[in-house]
Amino acid sequence: MTPLISIYDTKRLDELRQELRLDPQSIRKLRNDLLKRFHSDEDSFAGFAAVDRIRLHTLQLHQRCDSDLDGATKLLFRTSAGMLIESVVLRIATGRTTLCVSSQVGCAAACDFCATGKMGVAQNLTSEEVLDQVLQAGQLIVGEGRRLRNIVFMGMGEPFHNEENLYETLDRLTAAELFHHSPTKILVSTVGVADAMIRCARRFPTVNLALSLHSAGQETREQLIPVAKKYPLDELRSALVELNRLQNCPVMIEYLMLADVNDTDDDARELIAWLDGLNVHVNLIPYNPIDDAPHLVGTEQPRRDAFAGILKDAGLKTTIRYSLGNDIAAACGQLVKKENREIARELNSLLVDD
Repeated sequence: MTPLISIYDTKRLDELRQELRLDPQSIRKLRNDLLKRFHSDEDSFAGFAAVDRIRLHTLQLHQRCDSDLDGATKLLFRTSAGMLIESVVLRIATGRTTLCVSSQVGCAAACDFCATGKMGVAQNLTSEEVLDQVLQAGQLIVGEGRRLRNIVFMGMGEPFHNEENLYETLDRLTAAELFHHSPTKILVSTVGVADAMIRCARRFPTVNLALSLHSAGQETREQLIPVAKKYPLDELRSALVELNRLQNCPVMIEYLMLADVNDTDDDARELIAWLDGLNVHVNLIPYNPIDDAPHLVGTEQPRRDAFAGILKDAGLKTTIRYSLGNDIAAACGQLVKKENREIARELNSLLVDD
């Protein structure tokens, strides 16, 4: 059986065109309709002479969950290995639409506040699996008469634990002959893999980066993010200095607000001191509770506002994010954790039996 050719494999698609003596415009039109305009599969392949030779989707849409509160949609996809991953469409009130994609099944970073990190699974997604999230979500968004503006790697997984597939994905997302998505409208979020952040900025200087900091105190940060032991704060700060040298855009500093953990006035002043002299934008995030971390409680809004006020008075660009999709378990990994654990156990038992 002839292996199928990925819609993203420009070299093999060109070879297919020559083999079948297709009009050069037919391949270009197919990719433009699918990857730039996000037309439906049926409309895009209409009249194309080699439909049976193309591999388009590597994920199967398992479930769609729509928020009744704020226009967020969670898409659960099943991989070829049977595991579930999540993508989230955020329809901002201003009309901008953002897609949050996953880079892994589960996550080895095991952050204390994250359902994905409690999954006990960590498997890399291929570039095609990440891109299929973009394609299928893009088709949904365009079908609503909207336009996909921003793509953020803030879903399941630590992107820099899947570094090569991440870079292949970014190459394809920004390639003129494929998605041609502006790199300035892409953001990669990390828990702080310092050396990879620098490598990414060198290779993609206009792609935005976000650091999940959550505390400017080393001990507190290690409690929340175990990999902070490997990448301590002094190393992270040096990385931010280098990012500022390589990029014109500010680095997004993600700061999850947790009551009696990192939300005091002293915590704010410690953060101000740590960020002094850096080109950053602080994003204060409300906490979505998860079952596996009952000891963590989100900071109440008045305290979040006061914390933000201290940062702003010190001259830091600061935004308070308001969580979307609370009614659809938008805390990353919440909907798929149990099922993926069971699937992983079944796969492991098969390997042991073999």
